[in-house]
Amino acid sequence: MSGGEIAALIAAGAFLMLVLVLAVPILRLRHTVDATTRMITDVNERTAPLLGDVNTTVKNVNVALEQVQTSLDGVNLQLAKVDTMTTHAQNVTANVANLATVVSAAAANPLVKVTAFGYGLRRAASARRHAETEREVRDTIKQQRRAAKRGNR
Repeated sequence: MSGGEIAALIAAGAFLMLVLVLAVPILRLRHTVDATTRMITDVNERTAPLLGDVNTTVKNVNVALEQVQTSLDGVNLQLAKVDTMTTHAQNVTANVANLATVVSAAAANPLVKVTAFGYGLRRAASARRHAETEREVRDTIKQQRRAAKRGNR
């Protein structure tokens, strides 16, 4: 055996030791990779039904939102109708108020005249009664004075 062959044997032995030393971590790494692969597969198996449920839930929420939007559109349409009715009611109320003012003015003027005429009649009748009473009192006083003058003579 020559020196080159011995050196080759030593190098081969060192390479074998290196391979044995590196084989242990590689085998452990293989177990880790296998465990990680199993975990990822398990997560995928559990996640797929969850994502399906999430998709179903999102679709249901979208349907509910469409129904709510339809309901809101209906409510807005009804509110527009109520606004129109309120506007018409305001117009009718204003017209009734104007009509009441016109009727009041038309009825008030003759009523005032009739009331004033009635008051004038009452005053005239009262004044006439007082005038008759005063005339009677004057006539009585005149007769008493005449009688007193005749009696003094």
